[in-house]
Amino acid sequence: MGNVLRWIGSAVKGIRSFAYREAHEEGRPVVGVALGGGFARGIAHLGVLRVFEENAIPIDLLAGTSIGALVGAAYAGGATLDALEQQAILTHFRDFGRWTISRMGMATNERLEAFLRRFTSVHTFEEMKIPFGIVATDLLTGQTVCFTKGEVGPPLRASCAYPGLFIPVEHEGRILVDGFLTEHVPAESLRRMGADVVIAVHLDPGQPDQKPKNTIEVIGRSFSIIQEQTPPRWLRYADVILEPVVKDIHWDDFQRTPELVAAGMAAARAALPEIRMALKRPVPTLRRVEHQETPKQVALIEDSPEMVARRK
Repeated sequence: MGNVLRWIGSAVKGIRSFAYREAHEEGRPVVGVALGGGFARGIAHLGVLRVFEENAIPIDLLAGTSIGALVGAAYAGGATLDALEQQAILTHFRDFGRWTISRMGMATNERLEAFLRRFTSVHTFEEMKIPFGIVATDLLTGQTVCFTKGEVGPPLRASCAYPGLFIPVEHEGRILVDGFLTEHVPAESLRRMGADVVIAVHLDPGQPDQKPKNTIEVIGRSFSIIQEQTPPRWLRYADVILEPVVKDIHWDDFQRTPELVAAGMAAARAALPEIRMALKRPVPTLRRVEHQETPKQVALIEDSPEMVARRK
């Protein structure tokens, strides 16, 4: 266990060092962008990123959950937003999923790794142009796992392994499923990666009043009800929250890409004043994360009191 914690600490330290250097040269805080989950609704992330590009909003760190992990991996790997938008509208379930017979799920998302290669040739986190983290959930322990080192493919598949639909992914001795179970928007993971300012993009699934048409919609609505019962933990780690209006768009309606991109752009433009104010904050002289650790979390700060205590 000690070796694992030291490995995680080393990876996070490298990411923070890279981001701090870039930000310090400009005399500003380290900015992290958290991309949440939401199936096809995640195309709205492209609109957010486009507005950031047009307005020179810096992104020092990037993290994603589920569809946010896919968009983030492609973007951090060097894909252009034009290419991502062009592909999004042509996307179908068969591009990343394959129906199968299994006790663990109705489909496998093994095709997701090949799908990512349509946009970038990057295979490891170390090759990313922007330091990047992928959030998944350990199905056995209930812990959040944020991957920042090694292969991108397996963590990406794990982050997108929606329970009940996709078969869980076994990776590095863990059985992993969709990161939305523990961190729907990876704001906390970004803070632990070293972000001073966290911009979170939340995709509201809404409350459809229509009768579910299939098992996937039943599962999705059930998870939404559970998450609505308590305030999401990630909120306390976000400085700016963007919520594109996408709740009326179906989970697999990729053909509505133009509307989704427009919704992301509208949300980002509305938040620009708040984002610019956050960027004017003084650079912290002491960087640390305030949090209450529970058995359901994995600490990712190598110099935190919790990490030091565990190494002993």
